[in-house]
Amino acid sequence: MQNALHAVLWVLFLMAVLGVLVALSVLLEAISATSLGAVSTEGGLVSGQNLLLGFFRYMDVFKGIPFADIPGRFEKPKSHPGWSGTLKTTQFKDKCLQLDPYMTIVSGSEDCLYLNIWVPHLGSLASNLPVMVWIYGGAFMFGESFGMNYLGNYLYSGQELAERGNVIVVTLGYRVGTLGFLSAGDSSLPGNYGLWDQQAAIAWVHRNIRSFGGDPSNITVFGESAGGAGVSFQTLTPHNKGLIRRAISQSGVALCPWSINRNPRKYAEEVALKVNCPTDSRMADCLKMTDPKVLTKAGTVSLTSSPDDPFIYNLALSPVVDGDFLPDDPSNLFHNAADIDYLAGANDMDGHMFTIFDVPSINSLLTITTVDEVKRLLGSFTKEKGTQGFENGFSTYSLDWGSNPSQETLKKTVVAIETDYIFLIPTQAALYLHASNARTGRTYSYLFSEPNRLGIYGKPWLGADHTDDLQYVFGKPFSTPLGYWPKHRDLSGHMIAYWTNFAKTGDPNVGDLKVPATWPTFTASGHKFLEINSDMDAGYVRQKLRLRYVNFWTSIFPNLPSIYSE
Repeated sequence: MQNALHAVLWVLFLMAVLGVLVALSVLLEAISATSLGAVSTEGGLVSGQNLLLGFFRYMDVFKGIPFADIPGRFEKPKSHPGWSGTLKTTQFKDKCLQLDPYMTIVSGSEDCLYLNIWVPHLGSLASNLPVMVWIYGGAFMFGESFGMNYLGNYLYSGQELAERGNVIVVTLGYRVGTLGFLSAGDSSLPGNYGLWDQQAAIAWVHRNIRSFGGDPSNITVFGESAGGAGVSFQTLTPHNKGLIRRAISQSGVALCPWSINRNPRKYAEEVALKVNCPTDSRMADCLKMTDPKVLTKAGTVSLTSSPDDPFIYNLALSPVVDGDFLPDDPSNLFHNAADIDYLAGANDMDGHMFTIFDVPSINSLLTITTVDEVKRLLGSFTKEKGTQGFENGFSTYSLDWGSNPSQETLKKTVVAIETDYIFLIPTQAALYLHASNARTGRTYSYLFSEPNRLGIYGKPWLGADHTDDLQYVFGKPFSTPLGYWPKHRDLSGHMIAYWTNFAKTGDPNVGDLKVPATWPTFTASGHKFLEINSDMDAGYVRQKLRLRYVNFWTSIFPNLPSIYSE
């Protein structure tokens, strides 16, 4: 009897072990199914890194996939010849050749046309996911596909955005500085090479992303500053017909005064003289034979500025109307974006970063900001219209001053002038043109107003400075939690929800993630927008953003007689 009982217990034990083994086998099979493994692309096979995010939650990360060959100097990008075997893509590739912000050191490589992909597998293998393609900013002079390093976490790491929003995130490299944007204003040196790089990457994603579990018919391009302008240009060029479904421009559009160089020949000749090239018909050939690091170093901009000579006018390496990528002035190309959903906005003190150069007193506790400095700065931005332009502008910006404006009022006015002129007004103009040209495309406007986290140190009046929005879109409060408060995680969650809902459906309110306020569309008559910050609730829907100032810059100022032109 005892032996029989032992036998039964032994059988039960074996069955339990077998059950565990079967369950383990099923689990291992499920785990193996949450990685793409080696992915087939048009150039060959690529293998990335598989990350465990949580229970049945994985992510494949591919860093450094070539989307084009090493570019010829001052030429459009060419197709990559491909490779044999499986290309290991687990390290970011070098950034494109560029100067450091102090204009002294050259770093990077000409071999820089690579992209990175984050693919989330949340419970099952990624399939038909929306795709978000990031274009970095940096005044068309700086930047890279991975961004600055925050405590071991790269700014443009797509991990948090991809996981929390269940979208595929792609970041790309493109040529900047002299090699990306130098133009002679003719076919010998047409310019816009960096824009062509962006376009080549978008086209590569469209052709290959299905192999990564993405939906090639649902691509959203998004970017900030020069990257936001790049996004805008990519929607306006006829060369992206059918490739882009939606677009997000953060603090930069094609209509910004720094987005187009209307006299590129002048700067090209200055660069040519610096590198001992002639400025006649031989200039282009000479420049193409010049050492690329020497060319890059010659493409400096002056770091000195004043209220009479604002820093923004020093940015000469910008896109040009070349008759090809941009067949006309950007303001005349919005029909090409008629079926693209467009979301755009600015930070409420975007101009602060540039005002530091032009009016240093705004950041000084020892030096006062004067009414004269306000007048000189505004005079610089209105000089083409002379006295009439300045007087109309000054009455607009000083209307609420009272008889004795405080230091805080003067500082905020200086920042407002720069913010309006450089970012906010052109963005509003672009939104209006998109809405008025739209067929199926929807239009959304926002103002980001989360105060700068360093503003408490001497500048309690400081709102959202240029680039302050990036950390929240890319989920830094989650990936580096020690650097943030809970309210910052709330804000990051809100922005990720709006951005990825928009990428999925074309409506930032509709998708997998809940949002704190229903964001209405921007129309040619309603001009509704969403104010975004950590305190936001359903009441943060606003209307007619800075209407008095938009009216001055878009209606009154252009209709005044011009007395000066470049």
